[in-house]
Amino acid sequence: MSKPRLVACNASRGTSLAERIEDGSSLWAKFIGLMGRGSLPQGDGLWLPGENGIHMLFMRFPIDAVFVSPPLAGKTGPRRVLALRRSLRPWLGVVWFARGAKGVLELPAGTIDASRTAVGDEIVIEAQQG
Repeated sequence: MSKPRLVACNASRGTSLAERIEDGSSLWAKFIGLMGRGSLPQGDGLWLPGENGIHMLFMRFPIDAVFVSPPLAGKTGPRRVLALRRSLRPWLGVVWFARGAKGVLELPAGTIDASRTAVGDEIVIEAQQG
């Protein structure tokens, strides 16, 4: 049996954000993030649960960042989009926190616009067998 993978979709618009999301819940994963990588392929992403801010230091490519609320239904369920940051430049430094956010999806630049994601939309991040 294969390991479940994380996927993210915009339930409000019926669009996909990422089909292959790396779980960045460990302290090391949160520290390293996407630093040192050459790119982030379309369809990929990094999920940083519990975070409300990120940085772009040591990054080599731009990304989109989607800041989301805690789950709307207790411990699971959709999360509301609280803030969006498009095409964040490498080496930008700190990306100021999003008030109330309890998670950030780091995605390839252009994903926010391609998925038509807007503040207030509901995002579902879930494990999927594959």
